[in-house]
Parts: sequence; C-alpha cells; structure tokens
Amino acid sequence: MGSIAPYAVSLLLRLIYGVTNILTKGAFSQGTSACVLVFYRFLIASVLLLPVAFAFERKTAPPLSFKVSLKLFVHALYGMSASTIISYIGLKYTSATSASAVTNLLPVFTFFLAVLFRMESLNLKRSHGIVKVSGLVLCSIGVTVLALYQGPELKSFIHHRLFHETSHDSTNSTRKWILGVILQSFAAAMWALWAVLQGHLFGEYPSKLLNTTLQIVFASIQSFLMALLIERDFSRWKLCLDVGLVAILFSGITLALLCYLQVWLVDMRGPVFLSTTVPLTLVFTIILTFLIGEAVTLGSVISGVIMVGGLYNVLWGKRLEQVATGAQGDDGGNAALDLEEQEASVPKTQE
Repeated sequence: MGSIAPYAVSLLLRLIYGVTNILTKGAFSQGTSACVLVFYRFLIASVLLLPVAFAFERKTAPPLSFKVSLKLFVHALYGMSASTIISYIGLKYTSATSASAVTNLLPVFTFFLAVLFRMESLNLKRSHGIVKVSGLVLCSIGVTVLALYQGPELKSFIHHRLFHETSHDSTNSTRKWILGVILQSFAAAMWALWAVLQGHLFGEYPSKLLNTTLQIVFASIQSFLMALLIERDFSRWKLCLDVGLVAILFSGITLALLCYLQVWLVDMRGPVFLSTTVPLTLVFTIILTFLIGEAVTLGSVISGVIMVGGLYNVLWGKRLEQVATGAQGDDGGNAALDLEEQEASVPKTQE
C-alpha cells in the first residue's frame, strides 16, 4: 500500500490543479476580479494553515528573527502574491488548457535557474548537457506555438456549456491571448526562481510547514494591498453564490492541502518524481474542459505536447548525468544509481 500512496497523491495533486484552472477560468468568465480572488484564496489558506503549523511546529521551530521574517516577506511578494496575480491575469486572457500547458515550464525553468546559480551543472560537451539544452529549446518552441497559433477548436461531445463568456473582437482577443501567454510564462519563471531560492531559505528557517505558512500569510497581506490598488470598484469585492465563490473556496482550501501534500510527496519520493507528474495537469484539464462542454484549441494541445517533451528531455538529461557520475565514482563498477538517492540535489518545484 505504501508504494501506491505516492502515485495516488500525485494523481490527486494534478486533478486539484486541473479543477482549480477550470473553476478559476469560469469565475473570470463571469466577471470575478483576479486580484480579489487571489486575496481571498491566500486568506482562506492562511486561516486553515496557521493553526496546523503552530500546533505541529511551535515547539520545534527556531526563533523567528527580523532578518528571516524580511526574507519570508520578500519571497512571498515575488513568488506567491505577485506571480499568482500575474498568472491569473494571463488566465483571464487565455484558457485553462493554456495555463496547464505552461505549468510544464516550471521544472524546466527551475533547473536552468539552478544552473545560473551554480546549484546544478550543465556540460555541453557531454550528451546529457545537450539533452538538457534541447529541453529548454523544446519548451521555447512550445510557448511560441501557444502564443502564435490557436488553430481550430476541438469541440466537446457535450453541447451545453457550463460557463459562458462575452465575445470579443477577434483582433483584440488575439492580442490578449498573446499577452496572456507571456504573462503566464513570466509568472512561471517567478515561481521557478522562488523554488530555487527556497533551499537557502529552508536552511535559515528549517521548519517547512511554518516557513511556507508564514509566506502564505504575508502573501495574503500583499495581495490585499495590491487588490486595493488595482481593483477600485469595491462592488467586485462582494462574495455571491456563484462560480466565483466556488473558485475562491476550492482554491483556498486546496492551497492549504497542496502545501502539505507536496512536501509529503517530495519527502517520500523526491522532487524529480514530483516533476514527472506535472504533465498530468494538462491531461486532466483537457478532460475536464470537454466534460463541461468547452472546446480546446488544437494549438494548446500541440504546444502542451511540445512542452511536455521539453520537460522530459531535461529529466532524461538529469538521469543520464546521474548514471555517468555514478559510473565515474564507482570506477565503472555500478552505473545504475538509485534515482531516489540523487533527487535531493534537484531544486523543489511548486505550482
């Protein structure tokens, strides 16, 4: 049963992300403010996580200094509140499928940022280095295809659409789509930077649950201030019994759950295992999109497949490097290293 649990948790994680994308896009289609949704999401997660974090880590957590608090605040600013708002604004302009496709960039961006910070190696004279670079190239092609080519719509077999969106001028919609893809990709890069720097932050404040919870609390405060600046129409802050409320409650509750499940999964099987399951978000999102009567553009599917290829190229290159390093370390004796023992060197990723 223990060997099945990580796979079951991975499927649950990716299903939650897919449902979140669908509900959030539906909320935006019916007029919910992106900034207000982000604030309520972090607020709910903070309320749920704070008691749990203090109950489990209050006695073991080290004292929280002003320096560490400031670092937590800064990390929450760019890696949570700002990046989520940017991503959600991009989602307003595109689709849930495109958002799930861009998710595949997270582990790739994380790896190459780790290379820039010299936390990972990249040797272009070796096959594994070339394979890793090819992954970045494929992801770049995938983003370009997603931005510039939507293609024909793949219609759902369900003709009654659950969410309805006001039509826009085609030229304006095309420009917004491109802007949306750019914003989502930029947000993915910000999340990747956050993931890379978490290692240093956990080194200074090792209580993982309390560390993450405090960042979410800071993010709720920051997103509130950002929403006040961006969303001046206070009537849009009002919660109604609609899909917007469902999206807020679901995303807030599941954010608290995802924090725990991802830490558990990384501890159980390592961050590489977590990264290999990322493409399932796209699969679940496409299935759910069809089930609610929405169409999926061919460009989103093609670009998603290309980005999945880029992700697995990076992971494949990492595996080749581990095998080569193991062969050298054992003088050619045992080239087949245990992947789980090597995964700790890969930076953790979070969506």
